[in-house]
Amino acid sequence: AAPGPCSYTTLRDEAVKLFNSLQQLESERDPVPLMQGVLQTCLDLPPLVDEIYCQLVKQTTEPPAPGGQGDLHYWQLLTCMSCTFLPSPPVLRFLRFHLDKTESHFPASEMAKYACFIREALGKTKGRECVPSLEEILMLMQRQEMICTVHCPGAPACSVAISSHTTAEEVAQELVSRLGLSQSPNLFALYEQSRRREQPVGSATLLADVLTRFE
Repeated sequence: AAPGPCSYTTLRDEAVKLFNSLQQLESERDPVPLMQGVLQTCLDLPPLVDEIYCQLVKQTTEPPAPGGQGDLHYWQLLTCMSCTFLPSPPVLRFLRFHLDKTESHFPASEMAKYACFIREALGKTKGRECVPSLEEILMLMQRQEMICTVHCPGAPACSVAISSHTTAEEVAQELVSRLGLSQSPNLFALYEQSRRREQPVGSATLLADVLTRFE
């Protein structure tokens, strides 16, 4: 394989590095940066996405301590993967079988709750421009939504709950409804503002990607 971007070596070498990262994840006290690093490598080197999905299925199949901290770290990374990348169809079938088996063998457990969350996420994920932010990863580990603050001209700032799949258009529509502007003939859009520029956010853009860029 040819070297990848960002000073990556061969795909095989990067796969070995990711496997070592997964081994480290099991005992990591603060797994969030490590999880983000794995996700970033998968974003930069798409051929590794299926490899990581398969590794995570393997690690969460008959673990030594089901529901223990190490096991849940793997489930949490699998949750983040499901909100960021879609695996190939054969791996997706393999993954769904694993999710069904987990819910059947460990009903009402944390693993089953993650499995249910992952299945729902896979039905919505279309691919990301950015990996989840550190805040998003923390929320995904708890299977919770993020709170996004939107500043509206002439009105107080609005807090909106968003998931990894929420688009700018969906948030704009919710704000229009909250502000009682549904009958207005004007068009509404979200803008992202930095120190250097202000630009409209595309209607299909995921708000989670915008938040990652801010991070």
